[in-house]
Amino acid sequence: MLIATFPASSRAAEPHRLALQISDDDLVKMRAVLDVAANVSRHYSGQGEDVEIVVVAFNGGLDMLLDDRSPVKERLLNFLKSMPNVSFVACGNTLETLAAKEGTRPPLIEGISVTQVGVAALMNLAEKNWTIVRP
Repeated sequence: MLIATFPASSRAAEPHRLALQISDDDLVKMRAVLDVAANVSRHYSGQGEDVEIVVVAFNGGLDMLLDDRSPVKERLLNFLKSMPNVSFVACGNTLETLAAKEGTRPPLIEGISVTQVGVAALMNLAEKNWTIVRP
């Protein structure tokens, strides 16, 4: 196994970057995404290192970010208040699909951003050397 080593100065200059995918309307998976985000954030903060974490939601996983139906809304609101290194992104295509199906666009929890295509956002992050994980 090849293990790359870098000088400490270059490692400290770049934060760790993790993108978490949630694409299933499954409470267990939504909780797992939040658990992973919290654990990774605490791990690197405990080492004095910076970490950026983004949760990208699409398909059924978008329910996690919807104000009127998120089963993890309270915990997600706590993340938004207390963990500025963790952000949440909703897929615009999924929002449009829901709007067409339900007659109105469902409201997002305040503080959630939107990208046009969730999977493309993950691909862009991967191309910029972010680690992509689907818990």
